[in-house]
Amino acid sequence: MRIPPTLELERNLLAAAPNGAVLGGVDEVGRGPIAGPVSVGIAIMRAGFDRPLPAGLADSKQLTARRREALVPKIKTWVEDVAVGHADSNEIDAHGIIGGLRLAAQRAFTELAARGNAPTLILLDGSHNWWSEESPAPVLPQLPVTMQVKGDARCALVSAASVVAKVARDAIMTELDRAYPGYHWAKNKGYATREHVEALDALGPSPHHRISWHLPTRRSTHE
Repeated sequence: MRIPPTLELERNLLAAAPNGAVLGGVDEVGRGPIAGPVSVGIAIMRAGFDRPLPAGLADSKQLTARRREALVPKIKTWVEDVAVGHADSNEIDAHGIIGGLRLAAQRAFTELAARGNAPTLILLDGSHNWWSEESPAPVLPQLPVTMQVKGDARCALVSAASVVAKVARDAIMTELDRAYPGYHWAKNKGYATREHVEALDALGPSPHHRISWHLPTRRSTHE
């Protein structure tokens, strides 16, 4: 049985932080596809946040597309603020996937800061602290970062960020599918499915493929 996420860790982090701290729950989407952007969601809360969780909130990977889309407006009225940043395939080719993540995160952070909601500490999904990693790509604010493995399933704030980021990126891939038909992006969202690889063989790479990733072919996927 799936255990719903909670705000236990988020509240503990804020209780130990200075007064006025703003916690940002962070998750990324689109790290593995061979086409399209990588996207980073940041959802925020402050001490004293006590709104009940939206019904059905979970890691975006555990939800159907329809359930994710239905959750987004509920999440946006639940969290204090949320933003999603993107880095496109050309930026990923130029800076690498970590640089792309940091660029997308910078854009989400800047959007929150413009509304007076810049995080002062970060709760980051996973075990790799790419937020603090030294990189020639745009520099992120040096903030305290707490890592949480499976944070997108365990921590409600990170779950919220993951759902909003996933829906935003899926919408981009659906639009790109209309502009570049044949790769089935509305269905595969840029992942290297069999039909995507077959289309890549037939059509060649588009401007939205990650060229630096040594794109697969039907032969390479069958070796």
